[in-house]
Formats: sequence, C-alpha cells, structure tokens
Amino acid sequence: MLNKEQQKAVETTKGRVLILAGAGSGKTSVLSYRIAHLINKQVPPESVLGLTFTNKAAEEMRHRVAKIVGAKIAKKITLCTFHSFCMNVLRKEIHHLGYTSNFSLYNERDTKRLVTQLARHLLECEGELPSLESTIEKIAQKKSKGCSSEDKEDKTWHDGFAEDLFIRLQSCMRAYNAVDFDSLLSLTVELFEKFPHVLETYQNRFHYVMIDEYQDTNPVQYKLASAICKNHGNLCVVGDDDQSIYGWRGAEIKHILNFKADATIKLEQNYRSTPIILNAANAVIQNNKERHNKQLWSSQEAKNPISLFHAPTEQEEAQAVVQRIIHLRKTEGLAWKDIAILYRSNILARTFELALMDGYWEKEGTWIRGIPYQVFGGTELFERGEIKDFVSYLKVILNPLDQEALLRIINVPRRGISDKTLDLLTQTNRKLNIPLWELLQKVDANSSEHKDLIDNLSDRAKKGIHFFVETVVEAQEKFKQRPFKPSLEWLLEKIDYKNAIKEDVKSDKMRDFKWENVMQAAESIKSYEEKMEAEGLAEDISLHHFLSTTLLDEESWHANQKDLREDKVTLMTFHGAKGLEFTACFLVGLEDHIIPHEKSVNERGVEEERRLMYVAITRAKKHLTLSMARKRKRMGKESNSTPSRFLFEIPQDLLKISSWQEKE
Repeated sequence: MLNKEQQKAVETTKGRVLILAGAGSGKTSVLSYRIAHLINKQVPPESVLGLTFTNKAAEEMRHRVAKIVGAKIAKKITLCTFHSFCMNVLRKEIHHLGYTSNFSLYNERDTKRLVTQLARHLLECEGELPSLESTIEKIAQKKSKGCSSEDKEDKTWHDGFAEDLFIRLQSCMRAYNAVDFDSLLSLTVELFEKFPHVLETYQNRFHYVMIDEYQDTNPVQYKLASAICKNHGNLCVVGDDDQSIYGWRGAEIKHILNFKADATIKLEQNYRSTPIILNAANAVIQNNKERHNKQLWSSQEAKNPISLFHAPTEQEEAQAVVQRIIHLRKTEGLAWKDIAILYRSNILARTFELALMDGYWEKEGTWIRGIPYQVFGGTELFERGEIKDFVSYLKVILNPLDQEALLRIINVPRRGISDKTLDLLTQTNRKLNIPLWELLQKVDANSSEHKDLIDNLSDRAKKGIHFFVETVVEAQEKFKQRPFKPSLEWLLEKIDYKNAIKEDVKSDKMRDFKWENVMQAAESIKSYEEKMEAEGLAEDISLHHFLSTTLLDEESWHANQKDLREDKVTLMTFHGAKGLEFTACFLVGLEDHIIPHEKSVNERGVEEERRLMYVAITRAKKHLTLSMARKRKRMGKESNSTPSRFLFEIPQDLLKISSWQEKE
C-alpha cells in the first residue's frame, strides 16, 4: 500500500516533477509504480526512459516493474545507467564524431597509463614523474562539466598543463578509436549539440523521462537530461539533497536545489529506522543552510536510545565495538550480516579487521576465534599486496616448502630473479620432483649436480638467489627468539621493503598508506604476544600459532567457515553504505579531523560532510552506536582527538552515554 504522498508522486506524470525522497521513504517502490501507472495509461513502454546511477538500481526497478506489468512489457522500457544509455547511443551514432562503432572502452587504469605516457612526452621527462593525481582530477572535472576548453582567466601553469594534456588525451583517444568512462557522457552531449537531427530521434522516442538520485548529477548529466526533455517537458527527477555526498566526483547539489518544478512532492515517512534514529538525523541535517525543508518521521515505536562511547585508543575502540557486536548478536538474535561497521575513510578499517579476527564468540557450545567479516570499497587488510608479501615472508621462514608463498616473494623486492630465471628454476624442480627451496639452496651452494642450470643463470640472478637464501636462513634463526617484533623489524630493513614501496608507488600518500599497513601488521605480532602472555598462554606463543590464528590464513578461514560465507559483519565507508540498511550500525572514528574530513571541508565546505554523517546515521534500522578514540595515530604519531562537531548537534536526550568497557 502506498501512502498519500507516494500515491501523489505516482499519479503526477505531466510536466517537470520533483520528488524529494528522504532516506528509507520507499523511493524505488514509487518509481516502479509510477512507470506501471504510465503503462496503464496507455503510454507505450518504448517511450519511457529511466536513468539511474548503478546497474543494481536499474535491475531492481525493472524487476519490480515486471511484477506489476509483466516481464514482456517491462523489457520494452529503457531502464539503465547514464553510462549504459550513452554507450548505446554512441554505438549507433558515434561515426558522426569521427569514431567507428567498434570503439574501445578504456577503464580508469588504461586512461591513467595513457595520461602518464603523454605527460612524460609533454614534459620531456625520462626519469620519475611527479604525481599526476591532481592533473588527472582536473581532466576528470573537465569531462564531468562537458568542457572542451579552459575558461579561467587567471590560469596557473598547472591549469595550462592540464588543459594541454586534456587536448592531447582527446586527440590520442580519437586516434586509438577509444573512449573512456567519463567520455561516454561528454561525447553524447557533444553529439546531441553538434547534430540536432540525432538528438531529435531520441526526443521523439522518449516522452517520459525519470532520473533517480538526481542530487548526484554532474553538469554533463544535467545537459544530457535537459536536451532529451526539451520538447515534451515530461521530466521527473527523484532524489534527496540531504544525501548529496559526491561533490568530489563532480556532482552539483544546485541541480536539485534549483530544479524548476511544476509540482514538488515530499516523501518524508521513513519505513526503515526508529523515531529516535530519525530525530538524531533530522537534528544534524537541519544545521545545513543549502537544503529543501523536510523532516523524516516514522510510525514505529520509539525505543533503543543511540549508544555513544569514547575509548582511550583506536585499538580499544575497535575491541569495544567487537564486544558490543558479540553481545548484540547474542541478546537480540541478530545474524552477523545484520551488523555493519561504518567509517569515513578506508584507512580506519584495519584496526577493526584485527579486532574482529581476534574476537571470541560461542556457537553451539563451542568457542570460536574470529568473527566473519567482509570489507566493501576497499581491500581486506590481509588481501592487500604489501600485507600478502609480509605474510608470505613469514610463511617461507616458517615453512620453506610453501612454494606458493616462496614464488610470491622470491623477487620481492626486485633482486634480479627475472621471469626467465624463475621459469628455468620451476621447470627444473618439477622435472626432478624436488622442492623449489631445496633447488635454490643447491644453486646457492654451486652444486655440481645442477651445473647446466647454474651456467644458464646470469650473475645478477645468482646474486639474487644467494641473498634470498641467506635472508631466509638467517631469519629462521632470529625467529627462534622472542619477542618477534625486533626480528620483523630486522627483516624489513634487511630486504629494504620501505624503499621497494617507494620505487613501486608514485604517490607519496599511497606510499605512506602501504608502509603504515606494513607497520600495523608488524604491530599485530607484538599485540599477539602481549595478549597471549596476559592470558597465561606464553608457552603457546609461536610464529606458527600467530599465522594460523591472528593473521588467519585465507584458505583455512574459508574452509572452516563455509556455513558463514554469506553471514558476515560488513565493513564499509559512509559513502559505500549509501542506499543500504542494517539492523545495527556502528559509526566509528567520529573525530573532528576524520568527520568532517579536513581536506573535504577546505575544498567543499562542511555541509557535504554533514550530509555524509546524515547518510551514515540513516543506514541503521534499530540499533545505532557512535564511537570515537581519545588518541589516534596520524602519520605514525599518536595525537589527541576531538569529538566530531556533528556529535554535539544530536540532542542529549536521544543518547545513552556509556563506558567503552561496557557491552551495551
């Protein structure tokens, strides 16, 4: 059953319609019923166009429409993302722009590689290039605005360089008959502007256009929609200015704030969250000045106040969150998948991953170590390249027969053992049916039984093999002693891993990020020893135990937890959580330099960060916990934290403040 405002949104089909759909207000249902209503009014399904931002949203809408009007009719409706729509247009019409219809589509990595090559040529630079991140960002902004030339009067050198690179990139892409993801949109707008008869074809076909998540549109998407709807004027846009959180991608909130509507309908009844959660969200977002006036409400029973705690350190914050998760699961009967840990930045995830891996919970009378979890929008800590290297070294030190781990790190960092050398080595060890490690030791010892092989190796390869064998043997002796951390530090220095990261990664920010990940993993072995000692299990401390429990080998994890593969705690960013909902949400790291994020505030102001906080709060259905740490490491140094200013915008009567050591 639709409520009164939802029904009005479904039936208002003529002219320019603005549907302000608050979080959890049944937006997808409204759009689906609206399309069905048009079909029932004898509107041909081929003349309906629905544009979304994700394939998942488009498929969900099509599925719901099919349930109402039937799959056969639903297939005739064009429901797709902006990019899919433009791809279909260009496949048919791109020849007008000098491309052929079999053009290649470049992903972000392809484009970055091409930009790097062009920049090297433009700068006449043979050595290491400076970071091109800001230049690539400028190029992306130009594409999102549909600009072909720079219109700034006070150009800096970088503005000129970025524009020159942009022009060369366009020329090169055209020569390659290639289009990148952003250009799908800008080229379609260019096509419609330069060839009106092509635009007219689509104007005549689509008489009713609907755009989902309108607050996320950028200038080129706005131009595209405006062009298609210019003649018939039937444009329905659905969105929520309070959830406009993609300014960094080029989205402009002004499109939904300044939309000239013949009819405006507000969907304010929320079907997701409790009144207490909604009151907190309303209290935060009302501090924004650039917004449509609206207030979410719910007919649900008001219970479960919002829990708030602050812990001494980030590790204790993570441990406290995990204990509360275990308690919630037990007392409320929740599944792991009902629970989410949400954060402003991916870099906050790793502490919570380690705490989840270390958490004990009871299942059918048996205590299990390690809470199943999955990370979205990032890579799990022990799935990241630098951590896989770290773990592989420890595995080889512990068990040199582990050939998979050995092959991963035999030339990491690069030490002259080329792919050709590896091919010779692996062919020999397979042919003789001996372990690769044994073969490496014999090569290092210049064994006469492998003279032919050794003669075929370069001096650099022999030197690299000697260094590797020597390092592993020496490390095996060092790791017989405790504590382990000094041995780890010795190993990282011996192989000069920090310099290897520097050579492999161009961005200083990413270099720091990767090295901090390695340091965090090294710190985990110290925490492991301290915890085992505190629990009176010092005799059980070993490298093998550390690897098999704290780090959790991926294969054994999946083998032992097959029945929980889908039932996992979710870890994701506030941005990544948009559009999702969870019975229980933990918003963590709520400190002023994190949320609002310092850089984002400087670039786009505080209002988008407040909208991000609003989005995070409204992901929770029944249970919401807010947390922070009084001290947190920043760039390797521990510093004091200040509570997020947004916490002070939530009325105190909605909060239950507790000690970090409590379970609820």
